Amino acid sequence: MSDFEHQIYEAVKNAVSSVYGIDATDVLAVETPRDPKMGDYSTSIAMRLAKQLHKKPSDIAEPIVEELKKTFTQAKSIEIANPGFINFRISEDSLSQVINRILEAGDSYGSNDSGKGTKVLVEWVSANPTGDLHCGHARNAAWGDSICRLMETSGYDVLREYYINDAGNQVNMLGESLIARYFEYFGKEYPLPEDGYHAEDVKKIAEEIAVQDGERWLDADPSERLAYFRKEGVNRELAKIEKDLEMYRVSMDSWMHETFFYEDDSRRIRDCLSRMESMGLTYEKDGALWFKSTDYGDDKDRVLRKSDGSLSYLTPDIANHVYKVERGYPNLIDLWGADHHSYVIRMNAALKALGYPADTLHVDLIQMVRLVENGEEVKMSKRTGNAITIRELCEDVGVDAARWFFVSKDVATHMDFDMYLARQKDNNNPVYYCQYAYSRIHSILEKAQTFEKKDTYDRLSEEKELLLLKMLGDFPNHVAEAARTRKPNKITDYVLSLVKVYHSYYNSCRVINNDDPDLTNQRLGLVKATGITLKNALGLLGVSAPDSM
Repeated sequence: MSDFEHQIYEAVKNAVSSVYGIDATDVLAVETPRDPKMGDYSTSIAMRLAKQLHKKPSDIAEPIVEELKKTFTQAKSIEIANPGFINFRISEDSLSQVINRILEAGDSYGSNDSGKGTKVLVEWVSANPTGDLHCGHARNAAWGDSICRLMETSGYDVLREYYINDAGNQVNMLGESLIARYFEYFGKEYPLPEDGYHAEDVKKIAEEIAVQDGERWLDADPSERLAYFRKEGVNRELAKIEKDLEMYRVSMDSWMHETFFYEDDSRRIRDCLSRMESMGLTYEKDGALWFKSTDYGDDKDRVLRKSDGSLSYLTPDIANHVYKVERGYPNLIDLWGADHHSYVIRMNAALKALGYPADTLHVDLIQMVRLVENGEEVKMSKRTGNAITIRELCEDVGVDAARWFFVSKDVATHMDFDMYLARQKDNNNPVYYCQYAYSRIHSILEKAQTFEKKDTYDRLSEEKELLLLKMLGDFPNHVAEAARTRKPNKITDYVLSLVKVYHSYYNSCRVINNDDPDLTNQRLGLVKATGITLKNALGLLGVSAPDSM
């Protein structure tokens, strides 16, 4: 909620209490009208109280408005519109006060406490440690990191976590692929698995191990050798992943290994299965242990332990999510690939069966990305080494463009990433267009050199100035809403709208006028506040704000 929305909310709540003796907290809402002609803000409280008060909304609104005109002096006008909306237009002087709030807040402007007291664990990226991160991971990484930035700025207590799938058959294949390449390095034969990993990065890691360890593994015990190459492969792949994420401006607080849940001193999987059995959530059939997931919304029951004694993928995942809650995070957010749709149902069924609230887990499914160049799809093939990695993409189009493009479109929709557009250094490229606005602001402030903060900015009365002030004041509200809905694209939309208005203002209003130093100073205040807001907004997306272009 922006400052003005909060002020209006409190004023209306007090007015309703004064006029009707009613607490309107549960039904009161303040919104921005779609049509600017209706005003800056609006409330439908009169219509919401019509049934309770047995009156027409317009009749309910009249005494409320009369009370508000006495108490809410920040308004230039307060009017009733059919069938009972109360519309507010904020005075120029009140709007201009946002400038000093922004100047005083600086880098923290946009921060809000909408998520205060809420602990959230966000798990994202979590790509198998069997190769480089590619462009599908890039979309996941940018979206998840921006969610975390938004939530942290909105007061949430956030833990950023990467779950490492290092206990399954894919890691065995990585180990076998490394062994084959290791043998190849010494001119020895060892079968390279057909469904193993053939990319150059695997060959390079095997060569590094060969140089480091020599021939010691050629005649080693096969099980000991596989365990070693599995571990070395995972550790070296993870080191690359962490380095690439750092380059991509993504940081993690926690790296949780799947193997942790299999360790003897952990016993978390065993304890989780025992808990489910004691609660009557499982049954034996055909030598396997099954979860009664159909009792909790799934389309069929799911295997937890196979007839050969091995565990299904679901079992350690249940233990992992239980452990997240046990660590003090009752709110879980996961970002998974779009092919995990049915898996969402299974995991929610398991948590519900174990007694956790229905809204414990929220999953955002990341739809596919196509890289497009000159209208043609750029094919990706991780197994053959032809994948375009995060690092390669960022070296091509830049980190700023990659981050912006991946968060500018809702992850629930398929995406074509236009590499040609992302490279352009003109206003057709949206990230360039927005960064250019910031560099233009920086240039103006450098040229002016001096600016004196004022108590009031009463000469900012141009239509575009007032619109810009209103948009700046609304920024914390946009941050809170984007954090609540986990939609970073709301911020890209906000930035584009803000920049469009700023460019229009810059082209129509002369900021530096040596014949009018007072107006110049006030406009410099507006420009400076716009620059701070724009930089902070871009920062929430992991996009830089360069001083010059």
